Amino acid sequence: EGKTYRLPTEAEWEYACRAETTAVYTFMDDESQLGAFAWFRDNSELKTHSVGGKKPNAWGLHNMHGNVREWCADWYSADYYAGSPAQNPRGAPGGKYRVRRGGSWSDDDRSCRVTNRRSSKPNARYGNLGFRLVAIPAR
Repeated sequence: EGKTYRLPTEAEWEYACRAETTAVYTFMDDESQLGAFAWFRDNSELKTHSVGGKKPNAWGLHNMHGNVREWCADWYSADYYAGSPAQNPRGAPGGKYRVRRGGSWSDDDRSCRVTNRRSSKPNARYGNLGFRLVAIPAR
């Protein structure tokens, strides 16, 4: 393909999830609509589903709010955003934990919000944890 791939930064992940919105969810602030966009505790039968079974966000990205939480490239710091750059923050320079974003099939509606962030050791494996890649075009 002539491309390289990497995990998104936390800022890139949130930008992609928001798709130029400022709402709690990419589609609006009304959690009653979440089931149309995400697999989460109320509709998932507590299992992972194939991508594309729910509506995409405005940029055509599926499963940003649910199905599986997603790894980001950044190291986790609970207070990083208190003093981070406003434009494209790159995360803490190091740490013991990596950032996970989004909700999953096992989460409630509040955990599926755009701003939901968690952390795990880099070698953690869970049935509700996955990843999304950023493709870098060849030059």
